Amino acid sequence: MRIIAVLAACAVLLVGCGNDAGSGTGAPSVTESSSPSEPPSQTRTGTPSPSAIATAATPVERTGIIIESAKSEFGRMLFDGTGQAIYLFDKEQTTKPECYGACAEAWPPVLTKGMPTAEDGAKQNLLDTTKRTDGKTQVTYGGHPLYYYAHEAKNEVKCHNIWGFGGLWLVVTPTGRPAAP
Repeated sequence: MRIIAVLAACAVLLVGCGNDAGSGTGAPSVTESSSPSEPPSQTRTGTPSPSAIATAATPVERTGIIIESAKSEFGRMLFDGTGQAIYLFDKEQTTKPECYGACAEAWPPVLTKGMPTAEDGAKQNLLDTTKRTDGKTQVTYGGHPLYYYAHEAKNEVKCHNIWGFGGLWLVVTPTGRPAAP
C-alpha cells in the first residue's frame, strides 16, 4: 500500500515537473545502477519506470573512503583521498579499536560508510573495516585501525612517533607497517 502511495506521489511530481512537448532530446534516459555489477538501466519510453524515478531521486554515490599512498619525510605513507595523514596506534594489536573519548577527540578514527578503496600505491588487500562501540565503521589497514591527528592540516605530517594515551602514534606505510620512528 505504501509503495502505491509513493508511486502516486511521484506521478504527481512528474506531471507538475515533466518536460514540455517538443523539449525532449529523443535520447534514451540512462540511470545509475544500485549495484556495481549491474549495467545502467535504459528507459526508451516517454514515461520513466518506477526504478528510474527512485534512482533519479537518490543518485548512487561512492560511500567508501579512498586511501592512498604518497611521499612524505618518512617515506611513502598513507593519506586519505583529501590529503589527510593517517596513523596507527601501536597499543592496538588487533583490529579492535581502543581509542575512545579524549583519545578519539585528539586522534579521530578514519571512518567510512562503505568499503574503502585503495589508490596510488595503497593495497586493496590490506584494507578492511571494523565496527566501533558506537556502531560506526572504522577503516583498518594491515590489521590496524586507522586514525587522523585532529590538529593537522591536509598534507601535513607532524605527529609521527608521538607518545600519547598509552602508546605510540605512527604513520602507516603501504606495507601496513608503521614507518621507522
